[in-house]
Amino acid sequence: MATKNQVLQLYRRSLKLALDWTIHRYLWRGQAVYIRSLFEANKNVTQPRQQRELVEQTEAILEKWKHPDPYRPPTAPGGSKYERNLPVPNTEPPPPMHL
Repeated sequence: MATKNQVLQLYRRSLKLALDWTIHRYLWRGQAVYIRSLFEANKNVTQPRQQRELVEQTEAILEKWKHPDPYRPPTAPGGSKYERNLPVPNTEPPPPMHL
């Protein structure tokens, strides 16, 4: 039987996974609403076998769509070097100018 905490963890993991694949928050918001609708559609399932199947299917989908290089906040251990949505700073010296 799927517990409430297990379903909440799956929901949160799916939102974070969508955020790994989406650069802009305004695009992610539409995906978050869609994910919420998928979870809401199955909230009245009471049969333990069906709940277990739904949890297993969701975990399989999350594993399939796992991002190869997920975003981590720069302040986190092993975090991304740069903030999201900012271009990588150019560290090359400027080209020589010929006047």
